[in-house]
Amino acid sequence: MALKPQKIVPCLWFDKEAEAAANLYVSVFKDARILSTTRYGKEGFGQQAGTVMTVEFELEGQKFLGLNGGPQFKFSEAISFQIFCETQEEIDYFWSKLTADGGKESQCGWLKDKFGLSWQVVPTALIEILRSADAAAAQRVTKAFMQMKKFDIEALKQACNG
Repeated sequence: MALKPQKIVPCLWFDKEAEAAANLYVSVFKDARILSTTRYGKEGFGQQAGTVMTVEFELEGQKFLGLNGGPQFKFSEAISFQIFCETQEEIDYFWSKLTADGGKESQCGWLKDKFGLSWQVVPTALIEILRSADAAAAQRVTKAFMQMKKFDIEALKQACNG
């Protein structure tokens, strides 16, 4: 039976860290696995023969490809991956795992992991509040979260309630 590829798969360009990054992400997400690994041959295009060229992995049903392509390109905040969380414990878990070992906190639920990839750790409650018909509550919540690094669900609810 032929494998049917996912229609859209993000390709993440790393210098030489694709395998380490895939292993980190697979360890952080519960429903995650490495799918395949390819290696450079003797025509390594600047990479040593036998080193990892690509790692295909899956996080929560979404496939990704990590490519060791060299130092030419770096990640920026122009692309980030959102992780929607139901509880504060879930937010705290992802925040601590993805900022560990050199990751960096940013503003409004954004962070960079130790490989420089940007993530947004977002409470689902925030989305519900911002989509509500209560414009004043949405403004209070926006003002509150603009002051936060890691989201605090209780503080957002308090801001919502005035």
